[in-house]
Amino acid sequence: MAHATDYDQDDHPTSTRSSTQLSQLKKRLPLRVLSPEDFAHWQRRGYVIVRNAVPAENVERLKSLLWEFEEKDPKDPSTWDVTTRREHPEAAVNYAGMVEIYNHQLLWDNRMQQRVYDAFVDIWDIEDLWVAIDRANLNTPNRGKRKSNGFIHWDADTSREPKPISVQGVLSLVHQDGGDIGGFQCVPWLFEHFDEWVKTQPADRDPHHPDMTGIEDKLEKLELFPGDLMIFNSLLAHGVAPNMTEDKVRMAQYISMFPAEEANTAEREARITSWRELEPPIRAGFPGDPRGWEKKHGRVAELTPLGEKLLGLKRW
Repeated sequence: MAHATDYDQDDHPTSTRSSTQLSQLKKRLPLRVLSPEDFAHWQRRGYVIVRNAVPAENVERLKSLLWEFEEKDPKDPSTWDVTTRREHPEAAVNYAGMVEIYNHQLLWDNRMQQRVYDAFVDIWDIEDLWVAIDRANLNTPNRGKRKSNGFIHWDADTSREPKPISVQGVLSLVHQDGGDIGGFQCVPWLFEHFDEWVKTQPADRDPHHPDMTGIEDKLEKLELFPGDLMIFNSLLAHGVAPNMTEDKVRMAQYISMFPAEEANTAEREARITSWRELEPPIRAGFPGDPRGWEKKHGRVAELTPLGEKLLGLKRW
């Protein structure tokens, strides 16, 4: 039996419960959060922004937690210039500020927000969803040991047919103004024109990294405010822009949801174990914090009835 949950290059859940690409999906359920214009933008451009997806107090509490977890002083930039604790297979990602915290209560508080869940219901046109047990981001200025040029990639393998069906999301914790602070960047033009563009590429092209030659001006940096959730299709070429500021920090939580596969006992039990034991998900790309900070300092997150279903602890 085909599993509804598979994993792409960067270990984001992909779905095989539907054979219809999300850009071609015909809605059955009424929209809850997105407007018809939002949904049309999502299907055409590959991303949509949900403003004020979580309360402001959630944002502030999580920001404080990430500073504590990273052992950095937000008021002392001399504590910021450190490299990642673990090397990622894709070299550019090592300086993107990935924070391997997965199961803290404050992360779950945002995952369980009704507005967040409803936005993903709009995207998938499915109510029985699981939430990815994903990490966070704290990207300090990319200079010194952390010098970086940023990157653009696809997490999905764009050479596969049929193409993977996957969704990702970024909850902004600061004002990402589209300028030098870095943060999410993407190429919506390439999402819209992929079929034509790929015909101009060599047969041995890299299916995970687009050749940006000639389309450099198509790169876009989005403006996000604290509490905004940006959801994007994994077939949207994207990445993290370098933080070129002197003293500003980009911070975010990654949140995505995907169709639940309750019959997949092994996956369901692995998710519950990760939550209950405060362990990172067992994936290749990000193996976890080597200090075991969450196990030492955290506690098992309390889940709402919605959260229990999003985890898989209770069935839909």
